[in-house]
Amino acid sequence: MNKRQLACKRVVVKIGSALLTANGQGLDHAAIASWAEQLAILHARGCDVILVSSGAVAEGMVRMKLAGRPDSLPALQACAAIGQMGLVEAWSGALLGHQIQSAQVLLTHDDLSDRQRYLNGGNTLRQLIDWRVIPVINENDTVATDEIRFGDNDTLGALVAALIGADLLIILTDQDGMFDRDPRKDSSATLLSSVRAMDETLFEMAGGGGVLGRGGMVTKVRAARLAAKSGCPTLIASGQAKQVLLRLIDGEELGTLLTPDADRLTAHKQWLAAHLQTAGRLVLDEGAIHALRVDKRSLLPVGVQAVEGVFERGDVVECVNAQGQRIAVGLVNFDSVSASRIVRQPTNKITELLGEQNSVEMIHRDQMVVF
Repeated sequence: MNKRQLACKRVVVKIGSALLTANGQGLDHAAIASWAEQLAILHARGCDVILVSSGAVAEGMVRMKLAGRPDSLPALQACAAIGQMGLVEAWSGALLGHQIQSAQVLLTHDDLSDRQRYLNGGNTLRQLIDWRVIPVINENDTVATDEIRFGDNDTLGALVAALIGADLLIILTDQDGMFDRDPRKDSSATLLSSVRAMDETLFEMAGGGGVLGRGGMVTKVRAARLAAKSGCPTLIASGQAKQVLLRLIDGEELGTLLTPDADRLTAHKQWLAAHLQTAGRLVLDEGAIHALRVDKRSLLPVGVQAVEGVFERGDVVECVNAQGQRIAVGLVNFDSVSASRIVRQPTNKITELLGEQNSVEMIHRDQMVVF
């Protein structure tokens, strides 16, 4: 039998709501015990394990005897607060049964987009890892309004993988992996064993999410692409498979391996890639997009069609195409007022329009991550 060759010293494991909540009947403690046992074996082998666990909102719904997922934001946040208690108790108890300490870490995307908080979070996680404590990470849904509406723990897992320099991101789901078509709609769909994370055709193959979760295969593809930006491969596999974590780490060809195209980015560019919320946006023309993606050039004002938002020099901004699709993020060299004055202008006009300037690039290549 063929074996995958994976570096597995530091592994982020994400487990979704559908697996954790026994089909909506509350936390599945037997399943949690099984995963905790596998994590303990990996821990004993010397593997650094970081767990990203969904399930707080779903557990809160069960505890409050709600028939369906609430529509209002306060009710969702209240469910998250109630359910987080049970989630932490379950993981702490299961891991303590193997003499392993765990730690609750609640994050928002703001924590990972602010440079200082990003560094502080990374230092805390590394200290926990050094102490051989397993961090149990979840989104802080009680305060993160954008995340509870649009976020997902697949993305959080990818951001954490970049933050701590993980060798592998494992996303456990209720599907066997990534298929070339939706297997729920087409019985002839074929499971992909290995594929490039940056393969654009993956989005065409992905389907939607379930009732309890906020994810779906689309978010897993996006997460794998984000992890790939830091050089981390992603494995998507069924959490219902027996001893799945041990089999994956041992190289068995379960699920789908999504591979990165390149080595790890520098720590600075990892931080840039983690920005899901930015201070503003620059709308680029096709020439600028080609210059960034193909020619590997800096972004010049002449290629910017429009400036959106209010930002200062040095803020992180998003670069998008005319349809609003993300092309890049980077540290902008002009504030929004100055940037608006020089859009579509050649570099020799910048000094004339703005006076003496430190830069002619809107965003320098070294301060940018291109997607």
